[in-house]
Amino acid sequence: MTSNAQDHPVFRLVEIMAQLRSPDGGCPWDLEQTFDTIAPYTVEEAYEVADAIERGNLKDLKEELGDLLLQVVFHARMAEEQGAFDFAAVAEAINDKMVRRHPHVFGEAHHRSSAEQTEAWETIKAEERAAKAGGPAPSLLDDVPIGLPALTRAVKLSKRAARVGFVWPSALEVLDKLHEEVAELEAEVAAGDIDKARDELGDVLFVCANLARELDVDPEAALRGTNTKFVRRFNYIERELAAKGSSPESSDLAEMDALWNAAKTAEKTR
Repeated sequence: MTSNAQDHPVFRLVEIMAQLRSPDGGCPWDLEQTFDTIAPYTVEEAYEVADAIERGNLKDLKEELGDLLLQVVFHARMAEEQGAFDFAAVAEAINDKMVRRHPHVFGEAHHRSSAEQTEAWETIKAEERAAKAGGPAPSLLDDVPIGLPALTRAVKLSKRAARVGFVWPSALEVLDKLHEEVAELEAEVAAGDIDKARDELGDVLFVCANLARELDVDPEAALRGTNTKFVRRFNYIERELAAKGSSPESSDLAEMDALWNAAKTAEKTR
């Protein structure tokens, strides 16, 4: 490897992490970490990347992508210390996977549309799953990660099932199922059975995930948008009450609801 390659910022980051994890003069906090303790930070950094994208802030995106890259380097360093693999092996594995999954770019296959490529991608992934299992995979759903956000995992589970025809034929039929599940939830709430209501609420959310899949909508992104909208409208309530010398704590639902509707109207007129 040339000295110029060694000076590349990525290799410098790998070296920095090695020094941080060094028993001889490394950082005590970094040395204490394990895969389990770092995993939550990895998930958090991925969400911060998504947040920067949502806000359209490329300056923040550059910084957050760096933080996410650090997580990859951190995990790779801990694996290297155990003699499992290093950062170069991580990069080599994803290089091989990208070439393998894009035979229309790096091989002889030809796909004329994005839809055809998506179908081929899923076929290749299925073959990879079977190879890992040493034969046919026990279940189509086996490798959908449990650690995913529940709504995202629900979409992925329903997408897998849809590939073999286990799917409602249209969004309208999914909506019919949603109404059915909401009615069952209402019945359990009215009966005061919290355990059953919790179960029915899960069913409602799962059908919502199916609806998101049918509409080709990312439910996490949709909910993030609604969260942002809620914050914006509640901030409006707080400002309006403060202008009157009041606050949410000293107000009541009727007054705050009226201000909420005013915020909605103001947004529509803009």
